[in-house]
Amino acid sequence: MLWETVKLAMSSIRRNVLRSVLTLLGIVIGVGAVIAMVTLGNGASSKVQDNLAKLGSNMLIVRPGQTTFGPGGTTDARSFDERDVTALKNDLSGIRGVAPTAQKQMKVVSGALNYDATVNGTNADWFTVQDWTMEDGRVFSESELRAGASVCVIGATITRELFAGQDPIGERLRIGNFSCEVIGKMAAKGQSAFGTDQDAIVVLPLRTYHRRIAGNTRIGTIAISVTEAADIPRVQRDAEDVLRERRRIAPGEEDDFTIRDLTQILATMASTTAILTGLLGAVAAVSLLVGGIGIMNIMLVSVTERTREIGIRLAIGALERQVLTQFLVEAVVLALFGGVLGIAIGLGLAAAGSMAMDVPFNADLRVIALAFAVSALIGVIFGYFPARRAARLDPIEALRRE
Repeated sequence: MLWETVKLAMSSIRRNVLRSVLTLLGIVIGVGAVIAMVTLGNGASSKVQDNLAKLGSNMLIVRPGQTTFGPGGTTDARSFDERDVTALKNDLSGIRGVAPTAQKQMKVVSGALNYDATVNGTNADWFTVQDWTMEDGRVFSESELRAGASVCVIGATITRELFAGQDPIGERLRIGNFSCEVIGKMAAKGQSAFGTDQDAIVVLPLRTYHRRIAGNTRIGTIAISVTEAADIPRVQRDAEDVLRERRRIAPGEEDDFTIRDLTQILATMASTTAILTGLLGAVAAVSLLVGGIGIMNIMLVSVTERTREIGIRLAIGALERQVLTQFLVEAVVLALFGGVLGIAIGLGLAAAGSMAMDVPFNADLRVIALAFAVSALIGVIFGYFPARRAARLDPIEALRRE
């Protein structure tokens, strides 16, 4: 009986193809929008997490003043110096390295070519802390760091833009009023979590940067890489104690520096993007409700149009539950067709959006299964009332209806 009922439902849908297609649109748009929005949201979340992970693993970021995490943050608090870096390196245990950073946006020149880059002054630990891989050449030696030698390491973008087709190792690169010898080139990392090109960078020994670029000894940021993730809270407390002592902050006084745990920042951003993805999915899901109402309206019209047919079925012995099942199956079949089409369209839109936005295509099978199940449930819920109305028709009154 069920298979016969399904065939009757399919026959009824084929008789009114245009109306059936228009009825499907609400479900198609709803399911497609939910899948597209959630998939794009998941892709954006994955990209943010991947970009933050590129900044380094198990990292603590130390900045002067009570600042928020982000690029370009400025503060009036007293900057760090090399003695602060030395104290942290000597007094902290369970760390991979301590890397000071002072940087400036400048134009770098090689021959007739130039490019805007981030010029970064730091030490050899910076490459370990930031998880940079050397593609060729080497990092700074201790003697070069102490002497403030005119040497530099360049990123993949600088290699491509200024030394296309040539080996940059041993070449001279002009920065401002001085030139440095390229001793190493780094592997590509891509964009950061803030949309900047991490590979458009020239790295100098810290003392070289202070003498040749900045004209002062200020350090804007100190990055500390912790060996084990479980030790991050302890290292953070120890770093606070060291800096409070170095900066002569009395007990009870507020710190004039900020230490941020990158894993906490990663968790916060992941939570935020998950909330936004859920919100987008919820807004898109409203159209599923609209689609369900559309199915109910069309089924009510169908019951009205087929009153005489229903009367004949009831008169020759059809049971109420058989008539109810017939119309309920029609509603469910419509909803399932809409669900299948919505899934296909949603995945197609998500794939196109992922390419346009340059985010991973991160389809969630659970969301797809849920959207399909919800479309079937909508068919049952919104199809039940018209089906019950059809099943309760009086056969005599139904046969009299023209």
